[in-house]
Amino acid sequence: MQLRKMMLVLSALGAMSGLMAGCGDDDPSGTTCSGNDDCAENEICHPDASVCVLTCTTSNDCPASAKTCAELGGTSSQSDTLICQCSTDALCNGGSDGTSSDLVCSNLDNVCVPACDSNDDCGSGRVCDTASGQCEEDDTGPTTCSGEGQSTCLYGDYCSSSTCTAVPAPTCANFDPAQGGKQPVWTISSSGPIIFSITKQSWAPDTNSMPWCGAADTVKVQVKAYQPANSNNKFPDQRSGLQNLLYVKVNGTEENGVNLIRPSEYATSQNGKVATFTMNFCPGAINTLSIGLYFRDGNEICGVIQK
Repeated sequence: MQLRKMMLVLSALGAMSGLMAGCGDDDPSGTTCSGNDDCAENEICHPDASVCVLTCTTSNDCPASAKTCAELGGTSSQSDTLICQCSTDALCNGGSDGTSSDLVCSNLDNVCVPACDSNDDCGSGRVCDTASGQCEEDDTGPTTCSGEGQSTCLYGDYCSSSTCTAVPAPTCANFDPAQGGKQPVWTISSSGPIIFSITKQSWAPDTNSMPWCGAADTVKVQVKAYQPANSNNKFPDQRSGLQNLLYVKVNGTEENGVNLIRPSEYATSQNGKVATFTMNFCPGAINTLSIGLYFRDGNEICGVIQK
């Protein structure tokens, strides 16, 4: 992941070389680092963002992508060091002439960094807002838990093997506008149900007395979701009361996901806080089914099912 992110940074910065001022034609700032030795002579390794940043005396020393010369700040031994700081995502990606959107201007550090895809891309104490690509401050919360669903974890996490784990980012084509998919909009400040598990049950002819796809194969997928612990919301006891579940196809079109659930294949637990249900799909002649799901105001999540 880090190698891919580094290549994205280098590619985007290469596109900005014509905009650089006072730093030469090849500004290597923005490469990932773990210490100052990983950076060029006129750079330091940002202690929180973990990218090389240019030091400066005035703004004339800085590239167009990060034109503000200001103290690093914080509590590190380099806190009073002047560094080039950014102001907008657009400038990080080359301004009006830029064609990339791989970088963001960090809200926390004011330096250009690769947009995050998941919490793994952020440093300790930070979480990824996948909608904006920003690493944000993580509210202090438990790391261990019991059971399943939200348990004692923060909203947007779920209990997996007794560990609070961030829900997977929606990385399938169904939620990639560049491939015709839907733009994800969920953030950790949202308040809708969280889908935390999509698992394949079977890819075979349906044994029900009224087969879902007739004589053809039916893909049966088990889905688990929870209602936020800090809300009074609960899932309905019966599938007939379930609302706002959307199935997103690879081309970004949506349909009512509730219609893909048999009444007998829906159940709730934990006093209505967790719902477990099976969704049925007719795959036709394909061998890989890409599923996009979300509840309104909840997280977008992908399930890529192999035959």
